[in-house]
Amino acid sequence: MNSKRFLLFLTLVSSLFFGLWLPAGAAPNLQAVPSPTPGADGRIIYVVLPGDNCIRVATINSISVEQLRLLNPSLDASCTLTEGQELLIGIVSQAGTPTVGPSPTLGPPTITPTPFTGTTEICVLLFDDSNGNANRELTEPAIAGGAVSVTEINGEYSSSQQTVIPSDPEAYQGICFSDVPEGSYNITVGIPDNYNPTINLNRSIDVKEGDRAEVGFGAQSKAVTIDPGAPGADAGGKSPIIGILGGLLLLGGAGLGFYAWRSGRPGNKFGGGMLRK
Repeated sequence: MNSKRFLLFLTLVSSLFFGLWLPAGAAPNLQAVPSPTPGADGRIIYVVLPGDNCIRVATINSISVEQLRLLNPSLDASCTLTEGQELLIGIVSQAGTPTVGPSPTLGPPTITPTPFTGTTEICVLLFDDSNGNANRELTEPAIAGGAVSVTEINGEYSSSQQTVIPSDPEAYQGICFSDVPEGSYNITVGIPDNYNPTINLNRSIDVKEGDRAEVGFGAQSKAVTIDPGAPGADAGGKSPIIGILGGLLLLGGAGLGFYAWRSGRPGNKFGGGMLRK
């Protein structure tokens, strides 16, 4: 090989090595780095690798150093990076974000039930017991103007109400005491002056949680004449025992009178001697 060809060959090889060195010196050493994946909030985070600097991070993520600084205000003036440091390099919109539509109609709030601590009701009915049988018939109306008292035997509850004439007599259940605690109760009823009771006006009952108690009391108008044949009425208005006793007394009196008359006759061995002088 002559000297000219050798010099030409040497020049080409030198140019080739220089061309390979020039791009490597002009730009940072870029390694194959996987593209960061946006997180659930759309933020793109880059984790600093060994040998990274701000120029290299900005270059491989296709942003400028100024953008990198704006996204990461905590970087110092020298843009110092440490291995493992997380850098924000972008924010993307979330794909598949649903279109905002009308707000759904909310159902009623869920209410935690509280324990029930009383009976549903104690209902008391004062009725006109016109036939005096102590049972309420459909034709026997309620009596107004009476007084009803409901009292717990330990004094934990006490309430009173006045009886009234209902607007619907057939469906009327009496005056009701609501939210009554469970326990033992005395029920007392006062009736108007122009009535006589046909049922005991005092009654004791026990009520449990969730019960509904219905109690009836009957009274009869004083103007009503009781049928002698009705249950509880005195036949003829007099007791037959009293009549029998009266007859026996009359017979006894007649016997004593006859004995006295016999004793007073002359010659009688008991009284005759006592009458002689």
